[in-house]
Order: sequence, then C-alpha cells, then structure tokens
Amino acid sequence: MESRWGTPPNVAMAIMKQESSFVADALPPRAYFLWIIPWGRVSPSYGYAQAQPPAWKDFEVAMGSSGSRDNFADAIMFIGWYTAGTQRQLGISKWDAYNQYLAYHEGRGGYSRNTYRAKPWLMQVANKVPASEHWRGFLVALGIRRGV
Repeated sequence: MESRWGTPPNVAMAIMKQESSFVADALPPRAYFLWIIPWGRVSPSYGYAQAQPPAWKDFEVAMGSSGSRDNFADAIMFIGWYTAGTQRQLGISKWDAYNQYLAYHEGRGGYSRNTYRAKPWLMQVANKVPASEHWRGFLVALGIRRGV
C-alpha cells in the first residue's frame, strides 16, 4: 500500500481503526423510525474500510480487478488509493491524518464544501484519529515495515 500509493501505513491504519475498529464485516449503526423501530442502516458502507459502494467500484476499476470490503489487504489498499487521490485532488498531505480523515468520512466533494464544519462531533472524532508513531511499533510487531 505504501509503496504503491505513498500513504503512510500509520495513517491508513488509523483511518481503518476509526472506521471499523478492525472488524472485517463492520456495518454502520442502524437508523430508527420514531426512535424505537429499526429502519435499515444510516449508510451502505461495509467492511474494514467502511467504503461506500460507488467509491469501492471506482477503486476496483482503478485496480483492474474486484476486491472485497471485508478483506484486510483489499481494504487497506482502498484507503491508500483514496488518500492518494485526496492528496492529488484536494492537496491534503497523506501525512495529515486529521484532514485526510475528514475528507474520507465526508467524501472529497463534501470536504471541499466544508460539510464537516456543521458537524462538531465529526471534528472531535477526527482529532482522535491517532496517526501517531505508536502505530509504527504495531506494524513492526506484525513484520510490516514498508510496502503494505
């Protein structure tokens, strides 16, 4: 992932942790009708990366093959691909976990329109995205140094 897209593994892992807590088949919370009746999901996102179906389809086209949102390797590649595209389109450094996460969550168009500014809770969540060096130790422990 890092060798292909240039996204630091600690940033990609921090985004994945926030999105799914590393749960392969993670789903977004349920929506409720009248606060008590389950009414579908708040989003069609799914898997490790919580990727939206249109973005995942774009990723598959760019990769030239299909992938699975509940496959760790595919999901981490998706995050690398998405953050690289965000840097290219919006100029957000791949090392800027805070703004990369906001653009990831809101979509690039939403980020460009500053939709996150109307969501103080989201900015608080983005502040918690830990793209800190402690992920480096975790990755080294897994034997992942470069080229995830």
